[in-house]
Amino acid sequence: MTAAKKVLLAAPRGYCAGVDRAVETVEKALELYGAPVYVRKEIVHNKFVVQSLQKRGAIFVDEVAEIPEGSTVVFSAHGVAPEVHTDSADRDLKTIDATCPLVTKVHAEARRFASEGYQILLVGHEGHEEVVGTMGEAPDVMTLVQDPAHASTVEIKDPDRLVWLSQTTLSVDETMSTVETLRERFPTLISPPSDDICYATQNRQGAVKAIAERCDVMIVVGSGNSSNSVRLREVALEAGASTSYRVDFADELEENWFADASVVGLTSGASVPELLVDEVLVWLAQRGFTDVEEVRTEEEHLVFALPPELRRDIKAAQRGQR
Repeated sequence: MTAAKKVLLAAPRGYCAGVDRAVETVEKALELYGAPVYVRKEIVHNKFVVQSLQKRGAIFVDEVAEIPEGSTVVFSAHGVAPEVHTDSADRDLKTIDATCPLVTKVHAEARRFASEGYQILLVGHEGHEEVVGTMGEAPDVMTLVQDPAHASTVEIKDPDRLVWLSQTTLSVDETMSTVETLRERFPTLISPPSDDICYATQNRQGAVKAIAERCDVMIVVGSGNSSNSVRLREVALEAGASTSYRVDFADELEENWFADASVVGLTSGASVPELLVDEVLVWLAQRGFTDVEEVRTEEEHLVFALPPELRRDIKAAQRGQR
């Protein structure tokens, strides 16, 4: 008798509060000001989201120098360094800051610890936009540490006044392993007031861990430049999934991945709309995986308000229509 084919659908998955806020910010800006609205970097790291906003009139650029003077620009959810704000003011740009409030919290911690004379170790991945923005808050006193191996060799000027911060979208386990390595070398290392890794990253990794051992194949929907999506695939393998693949879209799935599978796990990164997960479920159902069980490990209710400058303009427009 052939074993029943099943999908274990991880929950929470998909959009977090910071991504939801950032995407809505661009949508509302387009409605309010009209196209084009410029966005510095990808608003969130997801191909589908970026392509959808481009069709509505958003123009994505790498730097504010590419934006015509006097235009409207939205800063991405990953945050920007202080010099980006300065450069935008020099070009007379109307700025809307869609930085995730949890990233803003890390920026504030960096400024505070720098002002108090600490050296800062930032656990994160070189070149990631969030890391670039955070490093820009205190470049003279901040050192990037990428992983436990790097932590074992990094050199510090003043180990007696030392604190660690982290990129918000890392693997929880790898980050703490890196911190433990640092603490072995620098016993006086201080931790931030609260965990920098965001609630959504932790919850999505926790949901994957809860189902991984039961899965022959784990599918993670998310883009290759999305740190939290890439981490989910790694977490699945570490937690016991036989194999794991990351895809942007259902049409990237390959039949041979599921040839011997009876249980498929499915999740999505924090910048992935549920529509893309639904398309994967349809693809799997067409191949016999019709039994779908959602496995929920946490409830999420956090909502972030839109950026204040956008809320102000929306209220002004509403008053003008009365």
